[in-house]
Amino acid sequence: MTEDYDLIIINGVVATPESSQALDIGIKDSKIKTLAAPGQLKDSTAKRTIDAQGAYVTPGGVDAHVHLEEPPLFGKGSSADTYETGSRSAICGGTTTMITFAPQQKSMDSLLSTLSTCHEKADRKCYVDYSFHLLVSNPSATALAEFATLREKGISSLKIYMTYAALQLDDGQILDVLLEARKQGITTMIHAENGAVIDWMTKKLEEKQLFAPKWHVTSHPPVAEVEATYRAISLAEFLDVPILIVHVSSPGAAKHIREAQGRGLPVYAETCPQYLFLTRKDLDRDGFEGAKYCCSPPPREGEADHEAIWRGLEDGTFTVLSSDHCPFLYDDAVTGKKRCISDDFPVGHFKYVPNGLPGIETRLPLAMSASRLNICKFVEVTSTNAAKLYGLYPRKGTILEEVSDADLVVWYPGGEMESFELKNEMLHHAVDHTPYEGRTLSQWPRYTILRGHVAWDRDNGGLIGGKDGVFLPRGPSSLKGSLSEREWDVRDF
Repeated sequence: MTEDYDLIIINGVVATPESSQALDIGIKDSKIKTLAAPGQLKDSTAKRTIDAQGAYVTPGGVDAHVHLEEPPLFGKGSSADTYETGSRSAICGGTTTMITFAPQQKSMDSLLSTLSTCHEKADRKCYVDYSFHLLVSNPSATALAEFATLREKGISSLKIYMTYAALQLDDGQILDVLLEARKQGITTMIHAENGAVIDWMTKKLEEKQLFAPKWHVTSHPPVAEVEATYRAISLAEFLDVPILIVHVSSPGAAKHIREAQGRGLPVYAETCPQYLFLTRKDLDRDGFEGAKYCCSPPPREGEADHEAIWRGLEDGTFTVLSSDHCPFLYDDAVTGKKRCISDDFPVGHFKYVPNGLPGIETRLPLAMSASRLNICKFVEVTSTNAAKLYGLYPRKGTILEEVSDADLVVWYPGGEMESFELKNEMLHHAVDHTPYEGRTLSQWPRYTILRGHVAWDRDNGGLIGGKDGVFLPRGPSSLKGSLSEREWDVRDF
């Protein structure tokens, strides 16, 4: 007898950005085949049935800001997670799709060789489906001419920086990138911090012999982010091109973004858990311990800043909640955080601490446990909007019959899971710490399902899936783009 379905999920509350309702799910050939009223599938057969017991069933997480196997770009050191270990961590935390960065170095003229290298690193090594953003640090004539080829190869997004010596573009280069991205229908992500302000503040701290990790926050004042955000929006409006401001930490920057959105501009924004749960006090720990929390922009002051970022998620200022998973070993003096410790700098030098935090596995559990977002908004900012913005919707990021991959997370019924303190030893990355050590959580994915196959079963074996992830060619964003369909013409000014 042939089964009607490969997998059935019963008694769950299916959540999308539009609604949450009791539905049973029938999965066949990796797709959502049927959404049915409770009990309607009781006479159907399946290879496996999961009883969700009244728990939420959400689309698999889409994490669109992930750094893996990158060379030293953000100070000394190189990232700890490979495509294998990073994607392993992702699936165990409910993320079924990740978009990582393919970083062009300034010495490189082309982008295509960078893309090829990342394909080699990821191929047949990932536990989740994946794609790439091109990170453009040298927008040469060759690189700009390759944007059309990138689109043909399924790449519809890129990232540029307004800071970091190894990556920073000047305003003219930014305009070059934005104009070509507009022509090719590419979404541009922007790291918006004023590099000159950061350099100036760093010099002033060095003059005072202030080197400990806590001074990293001081070297990245909110004004650097606020000014750069406003400037990025101004340049994008000038060219009538959509942008996404990544990892926003400052309420002042969020205010500029909200005002631009209020004027109808296609300005999108991302924030991350570190700006909801960490503060500058975390960097002011004994000795070198604060280096575990060094990222850029840094965590801000405290509760008031957290509240502003939460409100931005709730009111739509922030389109996506990503992890910005950028992991470095802490207790490692060769490629990790401790590389910047020396006889001259016994507690390190904040300028050289590798910038970044691990977080791909904890992103969804932290947000779900906080119980701040209603379930529809949770799905929207952790999955659906990223899929829409980066050309994956509706294959990813939602639960629709016939068109959506069966990428799902089954959570625990309310009140059934006993709260626990997070320990790094519970996680599946290749990093020796988590910045959320000791935080109390009340939710974790019970099951993570990738294209119809159970890959994570927390109560029965944990990680049970294999390296079945595939590359996802992406189309253009389905969110609002340029306001005019006319080609940008300098003669209009």
